[in-house]
Amino acid sequence: MSDAPIRPIPQPGILDIAPYVPGKSGAPGSSYIKLSSNESPLGASPKAIAAFRSVADTLDIYPEGTSKILRTALGEVHGIDPELIVCGNGSDDLLHLLAQCYLGQGDEAIMSRYGFSVYPIITKAAGASIVMVDEDDYTADVDAILATVTPRTKIIWLANPNNPTGTYLPDAEIRRLHAGLRQDIMLVIDNAYAEYVTAEDFTTGANLVREASNVVMVRTFSKMGLAAARIGWMVGPDHVVDAINRIRGPFNVNLPAQLAGAAAARDSEFNDRLKAHNAQWRDWITAELDASNHFRVIPSQANFVMVLFPDAEHATLAFETLRDRGLIVREIGASYGIPDGLRISIGSEQAMRGVAGILNALVKVA
Repeated sequence: MSDAPIRPIPQPGILDIAPYVPGKSGAPGSSYIKLSSNESPLGASPKAIAAFRSVADTLDIYPEGTSKILRTALGEVHGIDPELIVCGNGSDDLLHLLAQCYLGQGDEAIMSRYGFSVYPIITKAAGASIVMVDEDDYTADVDAILATVTPRTKIIWLANPNNPTGTYLPDAEIRRLHAGLRQDIMLVIDNAYAEYVTAEDFTTGANLVREASNVVMVRTFSKMGLAAARIGWMVGPDHVVDAINRIRGPFNVNLPAQLAGAAAARDSEFNDRLKAHNAQWRDWITAELDASNHFRVIPSQANFVMVLFPDAEHATLAFETLRDRGLIVREIGASYGIPDGLRISIGSEQAMRGVAGILNALVKVA
């Protein structure tokens, strides 16, 4: 007779899922600069902060259940019908709902090799299998993705720009990918870093969503200063919106977050300043580290850069040295399978100069 305790058992496959591991948040001592989670280098919009505070005396009242305040603002700013927008508790919430709606036992979802590490979690949690496709120099490979499609394929997860590489596919490639898919396969374009893109041939995919019946675009406020508020949104065809609204949690976006998100979306002055700061220091640190010929910085369109070192040992040494100097960056070996790389969020001028100085000093010592 077994001595194992009798207790509830998770569904098959749940305990095989590797949990999401966030970037480290602390360092030895009391003073540190966090460059591990791709947060806004300029904080939050002052208008969003004021909007959040404005409802402090009404926390006892349920919010309107469809996030109408936020959907209306997003529709105005982005030229989208608010009825085709669904808001969530962060974009992860919406990605989970998409997987739950459109994946099941025996199905497959495809992602690029170094795509966002949440995709395997939500795919497996829905009972489906994740299929990883090799990339072309850390960039999603459209031909390889299309060649991997099978009758079991139901979703393509595509982060554009991608985390942790910072690479992107231009509009023409997104359209070529979509054109090669069956109409019953959903293309999910995850635009978490769209606010920071400066490439002229990039589009969010919003026009493709309008034109097609199997494309969804997912966005977030987390990278533009509201990470703590947990606000995500998606736009999709009416039949997808209907399905997601049937299973999303009631009141899934709280009122302070709705108001803060609406204010942040409309604060074009702050958003323009945030984008300009990021572009300046993203380009600066890329050039500064590339000039040493000891690192390789993958060209990024996000609010971070991925730096490749000669090997995993050098990457670990760089991480530990930065950490000991109060600069926390993201190791991406265990979570993304890039042991010789570090992901470094774009921060203040002081932080960027500090990172470059420390890494260049390491080269001289070596």
